Amino acid sequence: MTIETLPGATPDPEWDRLVANYAATYKQPAPADPMSDLPLVPDWTRSSTGWKHRGDAARLNSTRAFRRWVRRQATEHGHASQIGRGIRRAAVWVQGVEGTQVAVAKHEARRAHHDYKAAKWAHDKRLIPGKEKDKRRGDMDKASTASTSAMAGYKKARNEARTKRALRGAAALAPIAAAEATGLYLIGTPGGILATGATLASLALLGRRTDAGETYTDRTAKIGDGDRMTDDMVNRAYRDAKVIASDEVLKLLTPCTLTADGTAWQVEFELPSGIPAAKALGATAGLANAFGVSVQQMSQVRGEREDRIKLRVSLRVPFSSQPERGPLLDMERVDLWQPIPMGVNLRGQRINVSWVERSGLFGGEPGSGKSGAANDLLIAAALDPTVRMYLADGKAGADITPFEQIATMYDTDGDPERLLEILEYIWGVEIPERRALAKEHGSRKLTQAMAAVDPRVCQAVLLVDEWSSYGAAAERKTREEMERLLRLIVQQGRALGIITLAATQKPDSDSVPTGIRDILSIRWAMRCMTPEASDTILGKGYAANGHNAQRILKSQRGVGIFMSGEAAEPELSRSDYYDDDEVAMLLERAYKLRAEAGTLPFVPEPQITFHDHLIKAATATGRGVITRAELFAYLATVDGQYARDDSESDSAYNARVGRALAVELDRHGLKVEAVKVPTEDGARSMGYRLEDLHAAR
Repeated sequence: MTIETLPGATPDPEWDRLVANYAATYKQPAPADPMSDLPLVPDWTRSSTGWKHRGDAARLNSTRAFRRWVRRQATEHGHASQIGRGIRRAAVWVQGVEGTQVAVAKHEARRAHHDYKAAKWAHDKRLIPGKEKDKRRGDMDKASTASTSAMAGYKKARNEARTKRALRGAAALAPIAAAEATGLYLIGTPGGILATGATLASLALLGRRTDAGETYTDRTAKIGDGDRMTDDMVNRAYRDAKVIASDEVLKLLTPCTLTADGTAWQVEFELPSGIPAAKALGATAGLANAFGVSVQQMSQVRGEREDRIKLRVSLRVPFSSQPERGPLLDMERVDLWQPIPMGVNLRGQRINVSWVERSGLFGGEPGSGKSGAANDLLIAAALDPTVRMYLADGKAGADITPFEQIATMYDTDGDPERLLEILEYIWGVEIPERRALAKEHGSRKLTQAMAAVDPRVCQAVLLVDEWSSYGAAAERKTREEMERLLRLIVQQGRALGIITLAATQKPDSDSVPTGIRDILSIRWAMRCMTPEASDTILGKGYAANGHNAQRILKSQRGVGIFMSGEAAEPELSRSDYYDDDEVAMLLERAYKLRAEAGTLPFVPEPQITFHDHLIKAATATGRGVITRAELFAYLATVDGQYARDDSESDSAYNARVGRALAVELDRHGLKVEAVKVPTEDGARSMGYRLEDLHAAR
């Protein structure tokens, strides 16, 4: 069919019919966006990404809600507890107060019956004149009437109570029965289950308030009060500590869980955008207040990213119990090329530290356990028979005395000249030998692989305890030379297998020079007196970021903030502890290992001086004195020049040997005068007193 449109007003019946039909069926389409911004439609509904994000948010919120519900069930606000209270309260309502009225009526009936029995006994059991008998009969009749009336009252009260209880019971059970019947009739078993759920929900609503009138809330919950850690509690604590704003929320990456050993709550979360981890780490005191615990119970560690925090809140002050048995006691031999056990962290995990190409700084106030932590490295080094040990104790204590028998060089007197001698030997002998050995292997450093094929490749440990004591006792030139050598040893000896450990009780720039301290990679800060002292060990700014060794309690001996070159953040840890008997046993084992390996240090036989011979000869007489003749006879056994020639007369022998003795005394700088001394037979002869020989130096 062809439709032609003609100009003008000429009618076209066919066109009019089609247009009329179209107009009758056509509807104007609704505008896509009447207000231009769809105000009633959320933005997220307009794209698949929005739906996805909404789904993720719903899943996260559902997960959090379920976790909160699970945590709630163990408290008196749990739904099981609520249902129990609802049942109990419904039972109490059904029971009503009529029981009191029944009990009163029952008590009155018992008393009336007792009075009746007493009146009847008084009437029946005694011989009484007629008028008195009649009186008592009247009393008995009255008591009988009262007893009958009281019993009737009791029965009435009991029947009324039963009726009212039955009515209230019917009122309570009727809705339940009706719901169950309706559900079973309409849907069957699922309907019965739904009706049971509705009943339990009603009972839970009835028991929502506790017996004290409280409803469920965690707004005031604190871990210190025995409450569980929840998502809301964590957010509230960080808001109260001014870490996040009131309208900001932490994104929890893990649920709030109790550790496997039940000693702490822990959670990992993500901070809102723009808030650095340092802000949270510096708010430890405020967070401890919000959680209701002590600062020592708080532990925050920076996560893998700047916006992530790993939070741990201990239920009690950590490391308050006795330390466990040190693991080195169960190790027959140690390989210092491998990580060695040094202690445990807050989570009870063992700290195994690799000292290969590392140096360390341990510090803390006296009695904080610094020497015990240093002993962990020294004992491990002692149990590796290939390790050479150079030990110096500036405070002239007894901490390194047990290691003397296996140390290559040591100083226990705080003598700066002796320390300088040790450093000169390491720099002038030890390091050149090691450098040549590395060059022989075609490398710039010594490695474990080289040690496996070449027994000459080994490690060495240099301990300098209390550098400030050495510096204070040394002259300026000696102190400057010691600093120069120690810096060179730390810098260049690291790659050559020399481990340097500096320890101090007074952490400041005088204890360990700044130029040396900055290149010591492993730090352990025991309890310090000030935050500045803590920063001296760990590094500037760590105390402000929550790693403040001043917060460590004095009772937490051996506890410190440990930081290795491999750890992302310092963490509170306790060093392993070995008492004196255990140290002696371990060093005895170390001595045997070194004796078998042939690595014991060479100890030259002590030389007996001429002065020692004089004292030995005078002591041997037992009189505290010695005559010249006795001394000449002893010296003849030591030196041939004092022996008597067969051709010599007594006077010639005494003159010759006397001159030789005078020459030796003068050569050794011994000033002692011959005096008259008693002989063995009681006479007196020229000789020397033992006390004069001791004083002749």
